[in-house]
Amino acid sequence: MQFPIFKTKIKEKGDEARVFDLNNPKERTEYFNLKAGKEIEKLREYFKKGNTFVAYLVGKKNSGKGTYAKMFSEIVDSERIEHFSIGDMIRDIDKELADKKSKNGLIKFLEKNYRGWTPIPEIISILEKRSTKTLLPTELILTLVKREIAKRGKKTLFIDGFPRDLDQMNFSLFFRDLVGYREDPDFFVLIDVPERIIDERIKYRRVCPKCQTSRNYKLLPTSKIEYEPKKKEFYLLCDNPQCRPIRLLPKEGDEAGIKPIKERLKKDEELMSQAISLYGIPKIFLRNSVPKDLAADYIDDYEITPEYYYEFNQKDKKVEIKERPWLVLDDEGKQSYSLLPPPVVVSLIKQMTKALNL
Repeated sequence: MQFPIFKTKIKEKGDEARVFDLNNPKERTEYFNLKAGKEIEKLREYFKKGNTFVAYLVGKKNSGKGTYAKMFSEIVDSERIEHFSIGDMIRDIDKELADKKSKNGLIKFLEKNYRGWTPIPEIISILEKRSTKTLLPTELILTLVKREIAKRGKKTLFIDGFPRDLDQMNFSLFFRDLVGYREDPDFFVLIDVPERIIDERIKYRRVCPKCQTSRNYKLLPTSKIEYEPKKKEFYLLCDNPQCRPIRLLPKEGDEAGIKPIKERLKKDEELMSQAISLYGIPKIFLRNSVPKDLAADYIDDYEITPEYYYEFNQKDKKVEIKERPWLVLDDEGKQSYSLLPPPVVVSLIKQMTKALNL
């Protein structure tokens, strides 16, 4: 599956183009104003008039769905736009079930609002015994979503985690009607990320055993690095101010990368293919990578994800953190650069403005 490449490189006035540190919030705001300022203003006016929309984020596991939606909200209008994760909603229900009063409240809500083929006692049992591999009944998900949305008020929603399976696709076509967003435009936001990127995000993840701070040895290191000469290995140390500088460790199973979730990724691919073929609902295509041989024409160097590596300075006895553009093979076998989230969100902003006819 090949998505179109979106061009974020623009000609700037003056002798030299600006270089932005996209990890710096102030510079990131300036970057968005330069690259998509007109479109951002149009979207803000749209929301000020009380307009909203529903967007379904469809992409492979760990493809950055939440990151892109939250950054869109941060840049455009954080008061009127929300990232709504079905997974987070279900995890919150786990907490409800652990409290007797909250559990009774959930049961009463379901008795009044749930329509489906599974008895409520069985639903409660499914929720209490569920595993991440088990999909909950779609009619239950819709009932719980309606409850969650009622708490939030009418806002623009980026729905993350629905549709999750092929049999839920038909429900998603009428989702805005089912949850009371009858006049809102809706969209599929389709995200293409090479599996090699997902694989390395998992393989190089490191977690603090005490405070659970999560970083990535290759892509998001801490500010403190330790070197062990005997093993000739570098280690990330926790730099959470509320913790202490102990070694971050791989999570059990992370060394296998995407192998344990291959079936899930295949299903996600099928879901995207089916979403692309649907009529009547606009699609927005987000692409995380750009082929190396086209990069100079389409993106600026500072928009490329850096890959970090380490060298030990024998003279000073210090670890030096180095970086280079992260080069990976995409799913077609082409050498490609992975993009940082901001250029992908620029693409989202510009395509969304067009889809809304602003």
